[in-house]
Amino acid sequence: MTETPKFTVVDRRKFRAEEDSPESTPSEPSIPAAVVVEGGPKPASPRLTLVEPAHAVAAALEPEAEEMGTFDEDEGLPPAPTAEESRFQQVQYEQAAERLDTLVRSQNPAMPATEKIGFEHLVQQLYLSAMMQMGAGTPEGQRPRIDILGARQTIDLLGVVLEKSKGNLSAHEERTLMTVLYELRMTFLELTRMIASQTQPPMPPHPGGVKR
Repeated sequence: MTETPKFTVVDRRKFRAEEDSPESTPSEPSIPAAVVVEGGPKPASPRLTLVEPAHAVAAALEPEAEEMGTFDEDEGLPPAPTAEESRFQQVQYEQAAERLDTLVRSQNPAMPATEKIGFEHLVQQLYLSAMMQMGAGTPEGQRPRIDILGARQTIDLLGVVLEKSKGNLSAHEERTLMTVLYELRMTFLELTRMIASQTQPPMPPHPGGVKR
């Protein structure tokens, strides 16, 4: 039986007191170590390079989306499938997935069996997506491209998952999700502080010199 995916989350709480100290100054954050392969090359010092926001891409695709048809609160959603339709579709889907697995294994006999997707896979996928959007995993010598707006949306998605899944998670799943959210929000805070320090103009000198 295949084990559930294992991924490491760095606990940043021990650094919080130092970061919130009045004497601390904004600095360029390091690439989050949680997704850096152990023993691999050290990443270059990150520089902020904002990529095109997700909402700008969505706006560019808006005419195409209108042609395909969209559902909103005003128009209403299509009727939900019946229980029989859902069961039939699930059976068909599982059979199609099994045929695909058989085909893949026939082409790659040494390939391990496909593991069953669970809740931790969802958390891991969103976690890694947010970390990549905040510059993690950048090859050595390249400048990280930080999509801070996309990262915010991904982190908010994890927040929605936490809110909507209350009462349905095991203790391990809830602890994992809360730890991941804490790590991502801490990294987001570091980056927004860096952005603020780069965009704020320097304070003008006092007209009367140094005020005592």
